[in-house]
Formats: sequence, C-alpha cells, structure tokens
Amino acid sequence: MRLDSNTILITGGASGIGLALARRFARAGSTVVVCGRRQEQLEQAQRECPGLRAIQCDVSVEAERTALVERVTRELPGLNVLINNAGIQNRPPPLVQTQDWSRHRSEIAINLEAPMHLSMLLIPHLMQQASPAILNVTSGLAFVPIALMPTYCATKAALHSFTLSLRHQLKDTPIRVVEIVPPAVNTDLGGKGLHDTGAPLDDYADHAIAQIEKGELEFGYQFSEKGRLSSRQELDAAFAALNERFEKSR
Repeated sequence: MRLDSNTILITGGASGIGLALARRFARAGSTVVVCGRRQEQLEQAQRECPGLRAIQCDVSVEAERTALVERVTRELPGLNVLINNAGIQNRPPPLVQTQDWSRHRSEIAINLEAPMHLSMLLIPHLMQQASPAILNVTSGLAFVPIALMPTYCATKAALHSFTLSLRHQLKDTPIRVVEIVPPAVNTDLGGKGLHDTGAPLDDYADHAIAQIEKGELEFGYQFSEKGRLSSRQELDAAFAALNERFEKSR
C-alpha cells in the first residue's frame, strides 16, 4: 500500500496509535481526517500535525456514524482508506460483583459496533475509489485475553473474526482488508500510567507503517506477533502465564 496520495479517515485519531499513524500518513503526502469525542484533543492534534483535518464525533452512536460518513464522503469524495482505530479499555470489578452494564455496552459500541458499521457504510463508496482499504486495529489480547478486562478482550477477538470474514467477502473487490494487531503500547488507553511499560509509541507506529507499506494483511509486534502465530497449546500456556502475572500485580 502506498503511503502517499490517499485520503484517509482514522477514528480515534486524536491521540495514541491513531494520531501516530495520522502523522506518518500526512508526512508521506496523504490527506488525513481524524475523528474523536473530545474537541480539545482534536484541536491539540491539529496543532501537533499541521494540515490534519478533524471532526468531532462519538462513534458509539449510530446516528453520528452515519452523519460522519455522509460528511466525509461529501467533503472528501476521494476518501479511499478507513482506519478503524477508536477504542476504549475498561477494567470492571470482578464479574461475580454487580456490574454497571452501561460501561460494558459503551466498550462494545466503540470497539466492535462502530468498526463493523462504518465498514458497512463505506464499502459502496470505497468500491469506486482507487487503491481502497479498510484497516482494523485489534489487539494481541484478541488472541491471549486478560481475564480482568473481559469485555475489551472479547470485542477485539470479535473484531479479529469480523476482519477475517470481511476480507473473505471482499476478496474479489478492489478493497484490501488489513488487520493491525498491537501489543501493549505506551499510550493512555484505559487511563494514564497503565501502559507505561508497553512498547514505545513511535517505535510501534514506525513498525506498523512499514508493514502497511509492504502490503501485509495481518501483523503484530513483539507479544502480539507471537500470540497471533501461536498454536492452541501455546495460547493456553500464554493465557495462564499472563493472567497469573496480572493477578499477582493487583
């Protein structure tokens, strides 16, 4: 995939991995529009990346997703790449305790419902474009979940499954379907300080951009690369080890 000459929509693109990818695509010569829920964060992203276009949008809301697609395709009719990056990560109390379902519902809406719906909304438009692509950002936790974040991990596993089906259904179309599988990366996902020991953001973004440019359809990095290529026995062992470590750290 060429990095220049694209018109790209990145959800959740005002911070973290989304903004890091936006900077690199913009630097390479693509037109990039990002969306996010917080206007102040979008404005900060534009200050950090001159030329970046920004739209305030809550992708957890169906009507806002529809309005986003209508606006972007009207204002940027050459839009040819969708990057479904928006995501939230909650750490609820143990499931044996009473839950606030609204937090789980929000996680499902942003992490899974939004990328599925946006893909469906944009497929007819993308079919008419040159070099179209849909890139879904999942997680290494789609393959080796952390039990204390059950809904987050479930949404990423479901998005991995959807991406496989989407790629299969679109195999005879010009639309390329790519799955980006990050490990823990040093961002504010889930709250400040939770991922300080994760992979440095710039290192990870450079790796991701290189894989995208090479044309890889699915790729991880460090822990997530090992996880996505593991056998079932290896995944079971990794699950046990990872969850034992997290339980001891609580």
